[in-house]
Amino acid sequence: MSVHGTSVVANLVDAPILRTLAAQFGEAGHELYLVGGSVRDGLLHRPTHDLDFATDAHPPVIKRLLAQAQPDSRYDVGEKFGTIGATFGEWVVEITTYRSEEYAFASRKPAVTFGTNLEDDLSRRDFTINAIAQEPTTGGMLDPFHGLQDLQRGLIRAVGDPAARFREDPLRMLRALRFAAELGFHIDAATLAAMREQARALEHVSTERIAVEMTRLLVAERPAGSLEILCDAGLAAVVMPELLPLRGTSQDDRRHKDVFGHTLKVVENAPATPLLRWAALLHDIGKPKTKSVQGGKVHFFRHETVGARMARRILRRLRFDRDSSERIQRLVAEHLRPNLYTPDWTDGAVRRFLRETEGITDDLFALSRADITSYRRSRVEAGVARVNHLEARCRELQAQEDVAQLKSPLDGNDLMIMFDRRPGPWIKPIKDYLLELVIDGELAQDDRETATKLAQEFADQNSEVFGA
Repeated sequence: MSVHGTSVVANLVDAPILRTLAAQFGEAGHELYLVGGSVRDGLLHRPTHDLDFATDAHPPVIKRLLAQAQPDSRYDVGEKFGTIGATFGEWVVEITTYRSEEYAFASRKPAVTFGTNLEDDLSRRDFTINAIAQEPTTGGMLDPFHGLQDLQRGLIRAVGDPAARFREDPLRMLRALRFAAELGFHIDAATLAAMREQARALEHVSTERIAVEMTRLLVAERPAGSLEILCDAGLAAVVMPELLPLRGTSQDDRRHKDVFGHTLKVVENAPATPLLRWAALLHDIGKPKTKSVQGGKVHFFRHETVGARMARRILRRLRFDRDSSERIQRLVAEHLRPNLYTPDWTDGAVRRFLRETEGITDDLFALSRADITSYRRSRVEAGVARVNHLEARCRELQAQEDVAQLKSPLDGNDLMIMFDRRPGPWIKPIKDYLLELVIDGELAQDDRETATKLAQEFADQNSEVFGA
């Protein structure tokens, strides 16, 4: 077939395996095109090590041609859907037979029919920016749905009828939000309207798939806008209805400052790890249930405790693993503590803080810094300095305790046997010398053989020790 896209560009990915596979499939009389995210990310100069291909070859032929390329490994778990995967060094390759799909209502598993036409294959994809193909040998682009133009405009637009795309797989609505957050794009008006209409269809998507997509959205560079649309378009009502009461729950007597707006800032302030972004999203989830007004001031007494219980229910509903769920709950429950620190905390109080936050201490400091969102720069700087001071004291005490736990590889009994001498002041200088070497990292604490040699050398060079 001929490539008749809008442009011809250089190969998007500098991978020798790209040319190897193109040559092998071509010699065997089969088409092979780089498709989907591989093309999109290449055009956007985003790093990738995943190569997705589409071909008219069927799985048995794909396996044979892949074997000729001598992959490091091969996997066939997607074979019934036409996909064969392999790894070549740092590159992960997946090759899929052209196909069409039909989805039964409320099912995420399509009935797959293999096809022979690339354009028909591209027409089944979710968004136009993922429906671009490149011929690896010439660099020619096939772009039947104007995805290149949408990439230039920064637009997330469904392929064809957006309502039909979302009926096929409702999770695509969350994927639209995730791509918008990852790429800094906006969502096409017709696509967004279909999301509003189809929002309840997410009820038929497994919670595990929702959790994965929500996590990918949260760790994107700029998730705030997509989280707003999640609520505006009615998706949050299905995915996480607990978010909705945050809107309109004022943080204080200033109506423009609500808990939801604050939460979005904390999410984007937090380091982009799944645990911290989820903790940031949920850290004030208990505020609407605990809000009270006393003496003209807004209070949220024990919202962190209520929030931790709510987080537990949310994460259990989304089928999070136990360890991640417990860590996020603890971060929600403890998120206020570093901000309550004052320099008059005793060493005992700091040690108690370390003991009670063991396992989450570093993440808790990061979350606490992210939670400082005042419009007044001086207040932010003071808050961050307070958390940093507590962190420095923790590290200092931990270092002292770590040093205190170190010991000389040879104790007094070892030295008395080694030198055949009775107890006396001569033991301490040798033990101190060996301990200093351990502290400096020049001697392993369990290296008794080396310690014995060093102790003898020390005694030979400091004979006055034995005269004491």
